[in-house]
Amino acid sequence: MDDDLKRKAAAAALAEIRPGMRVGLGTGSTAKHLVDLVGERVRDGLDIVCVPTSEATAAQARSLGIQLTTLDETPELDLTIDGADEIGPALALIKGAGGALLREKIVAAASVRMVVIADRSKLVPALGRFPLSIEVNRFGLRATTHEVEQVASRHLAEGGVKLRLTPSGNPVVTDGGHLILDAFFGRISTPEALSADLHQVPGVVEHGLFLRLCQRAYVAGPDGVETIDA
Repeated sequence: MDDDLKRKAAAAALAEIRPGMRVGLGTGSTAKHLVDLVGERVRDGLDIVCVPTSEATAAQARSLGIQLTTLDETPELDLTIDGADEIGPALALIKGAGGALLREKIVAAASVRMVVIADRSKLVPALGRFPLSIEVNRFGLRATTHEVEQVASRHLAEGGVKLRLTPSGNPVVTDGGHLILDAFFGRISTPEALSADLHQVPGVVEHGLFLRLCQRAYVAGPDGVETIDA
């Protein structure tokens, strides 16, 4: 059922894409449906150029014949469509479960407009139920983790900070060669302040709080797709 809802949300967002656009393609299970649908439109003659937010999305897009570019070649995008782990008030987001948060945020920030697609389970009254992903440099990992734990404590985190591991027990490595810490807050009362505090930690490359970036969300539920504007 959830997979069907994700595809419906992705299909609704296709209306945002027009010929000639420069489009950022997100990463994750919902964005994967979007890339499949964009591939169908491209086969039917849609002329767009896209920037993928991960190597996985790039491989999927290439297999579907979608024309790709980079932010070096095309530094300004018209639109990015991506998924989200949580959608809070004013379309504040938590992203990063797919491990592509740094590239996702760079692409979103380079876009005139960011649109999110999700099923209704992702809507929350306050961010924080889902773990917050924090991308960190390998160098000084223990020191960085300690500082992130202090930040989390000041923001009344209900859980700990854990290094993300693969099923085989090795650290998850991002496309940029970094590692990921997952911080379990339970509830994030002041996302803006938390964002600022995390950016003050030298070893933190980026975090999964996407604030003031998303303009619209297409949220699919059993009764249809709801459009939410910031």
